[in-house]
Amino acid sequence: MMNGRRITGSILIGIGLVIIVLKIARIYDPAGWLQKFSDRTGGVVAQTVKNVGTDKLTYIILGGLPILIGALVLAGGEKKPKQAAVVTSPTPTVTTTGTIAPAKSNAAQKAIRTCTVVQVGPQSKQAWQFEAKNGSFVLNREQRVSAEQPLPANFQKDWRALFQGKLNIAWLPPEKVFLRVIQLPHSDYNETLSMVEFQMEKLSPMPVAQVVWTLHVLPHSGGKMQTVVVVIASRDAVESFLGQLEGQGYLADALKLPVLDQLQATQVQTDGVYMYPEALGGPNVGLAAWWYGGVLQNLDIVTLPAAEAAVSLREQITQMAWAGELEGWLTASPRMHLVASPEQASTWEPVMREGLDQQVQIIEPLAPPQLAAATARRVAHSPGRLTLLPPEFGTRYHQQFVDRLWMKGLLAVCGLYLIGVAVYLVALGAATFRANGVETKVAGLSNSYTNTLQLKARLDILTERQALKYAALDCWKAVAERLPESMTLESFNLGNGRRLTLHGSAPGESIQTMLDFDTALRRTTTANGIPLFDWEKSESIHFTHTPNGMRWDLQLELKRAEDR
Repeated sequence: MMNGRRITGSILIGIGLVIIVLKIARIYDPAGWLQKFSDRTGGVVAQTVKNVGTDKLTYIILGGLPILIGALVLAGGEKKPKQAAVVTSPTPTVTTTGTIAPAKSNAAQKAIRTCTVVQVGPQSKQAWQFEAKNGSFVLNREQRVSAEQPLPANFQKDWRALFQGKLNIAWLPPEKVFLRVIQLPHSDYNETLSMVEFQMEKLSPMPVAQVVWTLHVLPHSGGKMQTVVVVIASRDAVESFLGQLEGQGYLADALKLPVLDQLQATQVQTDGVYMYPEALGGPNVGLAAWWYGGVLQNLDIVTLPAAEAAVSLREQITQMAWAGELEGWLTASPRMHLVASPEQASTWEPVMREGLDQQVQIIEPLAPPQLAAATARRVAHSPGRLTLLPPEFGTRYHQQFVDRLWMKGLLAVCGLYLIGVAVYLVALGAATFRANGVETKVAGLSNSYTNTLQLKARLDILTERQALKYAALDCWKAVAERLPESMTLESFNLGNGRRLTLHGSAPGESIQTMLDFDTALRRTTTANGIPLFDWEKSESIHFTHTPNGMRWDLQLELKRAEDR
């Protein structure tokens, strides 16, 4: 199964290859988009794009970069931590719980903020979710669904579990479990584990290579001893149960037996037998806990047949008592206690009173929510939080959880990208619609616009002609009024409506007269007091000597009408 890194790396490499193929095949060329981006950005980016070229940058950034990142992601995903040598001899899976001192570990455990406990029954599933508050677990929500329905999503792990510890616990059906009680010298975690493992072949009803087991420590009245309850389950049964949970979307972090929490919660004040109906599954099956000397000595299964239940119960209790006498811990006739709800007590109490001929003390058990909270506390505070869950399942569940987060994140990014593309397409469609409307309006106004331009040009020509007509008259009047009698005007030309050219003759001794005429003509003003000629663009009077006198010519630049 591909993990999140492989999927992400493969997608990045695929994106880079698709862009390169589309550009080479000339189906789609993103170089134009890159050019527009650089033009809008400007500065160093635009200069770099201009120097390198959009085609090369397209191959490097949009094609090569995703391929390189994808390859690095794939290479990182292939790295595996070094593993120690694996022992090939068949050994059982060992998990431990209890109050013994655990082996020290450098790995800090994440604080548990939320804990979910699930009980799977033949007809329905019950789930409790607890919040960690003030060192305890407070019930947050409770829900029951049919056996075929999956648990709601809020009972499963999500991305918040990366930052806030969340624990998923499942109660293993009791009919799949074997319980053994042994008394061991008080010791630390590793020594207790070694002592139990040394006796496992004698304790286990199945070959040790086919079981998973754990242990739980109960209080002991003697300071130098400890009571260890060994929980043994078939590996096949555990894997089948985990597969059932996994098929319904619930990945368990721990498998627990609720009867251990019920045993620990029972306040044992007198010696005797404490009966737990339905503790091991089935309405007619109970668990008998033998307490003597303040120590749990034995755990036995008791069944009530449909016929002669009282006689059968007396025989079973008698056989268990004989075994206790042989082992030496039974020192007095057992007194009967019934840890049961009112419904269970209505069935079991009459049978026990009739069969054993004594009064039965009824003790109220923990309610299911309280029992689930006790299980949550026990798992959260146990060494390493190890249970009957095989280690390889825990590793695989964690990998599946990480992969699911990767896929959800990738789908979210793709979804946002598709939303962005959709918004862009909608905006592009709206802009295209508006542009088409403007183009249609422009096409409708083009004839009117052309006619307007022609009319404006004609008006400009007529206005200019009108201005030239008066300009010529003003120039003629200015020349006529300022021309001395000794000077003769032979040519008067107004070229392009701007350039006034004068030619004439004068006697040889009239140089000063010509200069005065030039000065007077340049200073000519209109009726509004504005100069008629532009001094800077006009030329001074030129004259040449001839045998008959002098020839002169003068060029003046007429100011425009708008300037006047």
